[in-house]
Amino acid sequence: MQLKGSYSAREVAAFTGLSARQLQWWDTHGVFPPAIAPKRTAAGGFTERRYSPLDVLDLFVLAELRRRRHSVDDIRRLIEALRTRFGVRPYETLEHTGRLTLLTDGTAIFARIGDLYFDLLNDPEQPLLVGEERLKVIKVRRRGKRR
Repeated sequence: MQLKGSYSAREVAAFTGLSARQLQWWDTHGVFPPAIAPKRTAAGGFTERRYSPLDVLDLFVLAELRRRRHSVDDIRRLIEALRTRFGVRPYETLEHTGRLTLLTDGTAIFARIGDLYFDLLNDPEQPLLVGEERLKVIKVRRRGKRR
């Protein structure tokens, strides 16, 4: 992946494993809008969506959550909780990136800050006592080329 100022939906889809259609739907429904929104052209068409490098990193995290069968509503609530409660973007939850790490037990999504855990989908304000042995850290990987 070459570092550029912005990436097309097609490039982002190839990197993350999300489809261009998913990215379009997420944009039109306010789940995850691109850095540069499409605009109507004089010819009646639209310019393409463009995503910043940080958007691409966020989408790697969100794509991993979709692969783990979390719903779009879960993702919407996760983004909102991270933004409003913790002031971070999804990419800032990757291991060794920041102070907050995402974990999942397959159903819920938790944030770990030091020894404190927060259930991001149900009550992100209330710290929990959680046995970490059943939780798995959310790790992202670049998708290989589709055949």
